[in-house]
Amino acid sequence: MNPVASRGIKFVSHSDMGGRGDGVQIMVHRGYAYVGHGFSNGITTLDVRDAKNPKVVDFIACPPGTRALHLQTHEDLLLAVNAPSVWTMQQFQTDKDYFGGSPADRLKGTGNPFTPGIRVYDISKPEKPREIGFMPVEGIGPHRIWYVGGRYAYASIHFADFTDHILAIIDMSDPRKPQLVGRCWIPGMWRGGGETPTWRAGRRYALHHALVAGNIAYGAWRDGGLTVMDVSDPAKPKILAHRNTDPPFGGGTHSPLPLPERNLLVVADEPASANCQDGLRYMWMVDVREPSNPVSIATFPQPGEADYCAKGGFFGAHNMHENRPGAFQSSRLIFATYYNAGVRVFDIADQFRPREVAFYVPPNPARMMDPRPNRPQVIQSADCYVDRNGLMYLTDPNAGLNILQFEGA
Repeated sequence: MNPVASRGIKFVSHSDMGGRGDGVQIMVHRGYAYVGHGFSNGITTLDVRDAKNPKVVDFIACPPGTRALHLQTHEDLLLAVNAPSVWTMQQFQTDKDYFGGSPADRLKGTGNPFTPGIRVYDISKPEKPREIGFMPVEGIGPHRIWYVGGRYAYASIHFADFTDHILAIIDMSDPRKPQLVGRCWIPGMWRGGGETPTWRAGRRYALHHALVAGNIAYGAWRDGGLTVMDVSDPAKPKILAHRNTDPPFGGGTHSPLPLPERNLLVVADEPASANCQDGLRYMWMVDVREPSNPVSIATFPQPGEADYCAKGGFFGAHNMHENRPGAFQSSRLIFATYYNAGVRVFDIADQFRPREVAFYVPPNPARMMDPRPNRPQVIQSADCYVDRNGLMYLTDPNAGLNILQFEGA
């Protein structure tokens, strides 16, 4: 499968994942890939021990109206969100429906069936995940999780008494019975406690997810910007700093990546409209030596080998490879998916001058999985996992799984 454009990355193989080409988050663990889907409402397991010949070995279907788009693996556990399958629902047929306010308000009283919560699987037999636990949630439920072992998982969850997703800290000491122990939110979100939003209408303050380094959690809150949170007491997490570049740069703060050995943080803002209609979104380099005073010191260069604003679909950063235990780990190389511009690799040896060193733009999907009307048939690279050997696992909401080889900067 020849790329549209590439440098420093070569093609290895492709899988349509058994006809379920709509991949979102991917974990690769013990020779198996676990993919959460955006439309197919389930989790696919692939045997990728032979990277040139990935094979689907299992599919776990979600309850009706429910999707498991985000997941985490560590040792013998797989954690997955169960949340409403919004893109298949009538209330979310345009980007504005989803990004322009609280999904909870749009779903209220509609009668759409879904089963929100966090589901836990035993993957001691990696080819066949076996469900062992479930934490139900009253509300829309979880969006994304961070779990790399230890006692606690960190999830973005919408509870019924909040306007949108907030930080939830979950005790995983008994994986059969996950327990909520603490919550943290931006003031104005706790509707049940009498708080009212201070931000303008049409902006979505919602935790996309947080990554944790030591006792500090870095949270990306969509239009709510960035928070730095102290989670040393899991029952009482607290905000140390809150920064927002909207206005003037627009919202969509989506992905945080702490680099604790360098006291740096990379933050990616996600586009929320096609063809750059609302302007460009950026990746930011932030100095976090003083957690209570994060300072932006640089932006990352934008892909420039083609006019991606004119290509169709979203153009801009989405997810970053997250330096997970057992994966490729670097405080110098940053891997980021860029929607219609594929996957990009940046060198931040000089944190004040990030530079692009490699990229891979796959061909457009052969067929569409997205059920929404009038979606352009272009790639929208979603997530990238990089293993210790530089093998890159790249998902797309329509174009399946591409396995690539990073050849070095």
